[in-house]
Amino acid sequence: MTVNGWLQIVIFCALLIGLSPIVGGYLAKVYMGERVFLTPVFGWFERGLYRAFGVDAKREQDWKSYAKSLLLFSLAGWLILYLILRTQTLDPWNNYGGVKFYSAPWNVTFNTVSSFLTNTNWQYYSGEDTMTYVSQMLGLTVQQFCSSAVGIAVAVAMIRGIAGRSGKNLGNFYADVTRTILYVLLPMSFIAALVLVSQGVLQNLSHYTSVDGISGIAQTIAQGPVASMEAIKDLGSNGGGFFDVNASHPFENPNGFTNFFIVFMVLILPASLVWMYGRMVGSRRQALAIFTTMFVMWFGGVTVAYAAEAHGSPAQHAAGLHTQVIADSTGGNLEGKEQRFGIADSVLFDVSTTATSNGSVNSALESYTGLGGAVPFANLSASEVIWGGVGTGMYSILMYVILAVFIGGLMVGRTPEYLGKKIEAKEIKLVAIGLLITPLTALFATALAVASSAGRASIPSLAAGGPQAFSESFYAYLSQSNNNGSAFAGYDGYNNPNVGNLHSAGVTFADLLGGGVMLLARYAPILFALAIGGVLAGKRVSPVGLGTMRTDNGTFVVLLIGVIVLVGALTFFPALLLGPIVQALTGHLYS
Repeated sequence: MTVNGWLQIVIFCALLIGLSPIVGGYLAKVYMGERVFLTPVFGWFERGLYRAFGVDAKREQDWKSYAKSLLLFSLAGWLILYLILRTQTLDPWNNYGGVKFYSAPWNVTFNTVSSFLTNTNWQYYSGEDTMTYVSQMLGLTVQQFCSSAVGIAVAVAMIRGIAGRSGKNLGNFYADVTRTILYVLLPMSFIAALVLVSQGVLQNLSHYTSVDGISGIAQTIAQGPVASMEAIKDLGSNGGGFFDVNASHPFENPNGFTNFFIVFMVLILPASLVWMYGRMVGSRRQALAIFTTMFVMWFGGVTVAYAAEAHGSPAQHAAGLHTQVIADSTGGNLEGKEQRFGIADSVLFDVSTTATSNGSVNSALESYTGLGGAVPFANLSASEVIWGGVGTGMYSILMYVILAVFIGGLMVGRTPEYLGKKIEAKEIKLVAIGLLITPLTALFATALAVASSAGRASIPSLAAGGPQAFSESFYAYLSQSNNNGSAFAGYDGYNNPNVGNLHSAGVTFADLLGGGVMLLARYAPILFALAIGGVLAGKRVSPVGLGTMRTDNGTFVVLLIGVIVLVGALTFFPALLLGPIVQALTGHLYS
């Protein structure tokens, strides 16, 4: 570990802590219907959209109507994106480097569409080799706006249910999505794209460039509208990338500033939504308790991963390749790291993107040490509550808050209450099911994959045995069920139609199972989150008494972290023992 590395991490933390309350205040104004500085710019357009689609923005919906609108909106998005990706041969500019782009097979398209619909952006394809500019811009980028807006809308609806004092309405879904795109995602993405372009991120419609490399070997350099996709990809916690190698590509992440800026974009909205929550429920201290919980768990992951990677692997020590006194970036485990950024920036990037639903990486997770690689596993095992995706993290941790309140109430012998509303059996049943869907989906899918011949065919290294092979499969379904999108590499699901059939059997299995996992783990928790909001919206508020358990102090933060860790450990620890933990204990890096 170096002073420079820690200095960058500390500066990042200071910026996140300082700016997120400001952005959170703006978000609260947007969703509480207050006038903001962008109202004169987009207000007329917003009203025009409502008239064009026959939406009465003032007509509120109960949780069932809200959920129905959300599902119909998502279904329409799925069908439109599937059509765009399956008709690539009709696109203009469909020959950038001498190779005509064909549509991916139906099973890969099913997986890709489900991935972008659910804010996962799991990629069984190589963007520059597979997707036309039309598909990247009108298909994938547009859906990134929509999927992010859906997540935020659900969080806002659930918060309205918690904060509501009467009635059972949670707002209007179409109004929430429209305001999210117009007043939040679009302007922030526009500014972010300009910043990225100023630093060298590509934004063009040029043909691919054919050159001879320094070794004399001909190569094709991909180009395209990268910055516009990169901006919403990061701000919306979407993940993936325009290029196959994501944020390690110099056209997508050119320098140290863009690397820092991208990580900040990934975390700013999930962190700001917490402060928005405090404003909407009228208690800044409630927001501070939740923010502290998320921050402590994230910072702990960064610290553990940084220490593990700076120390190096047992294999490096055994081979005498590790510098005992680390004075600069040459020490530690640099395998798979982005050499331009070093260990600290690689760890900050990958821990942050696995703590959210972003999933893009600037270094290879499978090359991390056993302990360092366990941190992304642990982040995903927390089921999107360490920041989480935009909106997703907020409504997920609120379910944990309700569970912690219930457990705390039982410990002190009182009927549990949260913000004056009694937490009873119905809410706890909804919370329990909502929280268990994601881990159970990941575990059942992993079991099916490693126990079936079709699933094992997607892991070439599995035949050799070893924890790394299991980790690849487990991480794939853990990532997809958490709508994250990052991978431990190795797990395969794509035959490139442009270069022939390169991969083994089992591709269709991985595509269909993965797509189903992403859809189930995205929409089932959403339905339970909305149902919880609907139930709480109709509850009357009881006055605070002497025995009321406080949920805005350090004691509750410790309780909340303990509940999150306990649930994660009970569900995932046995599986983690078979993969990254046994690697850390034995020094077994590869199968």
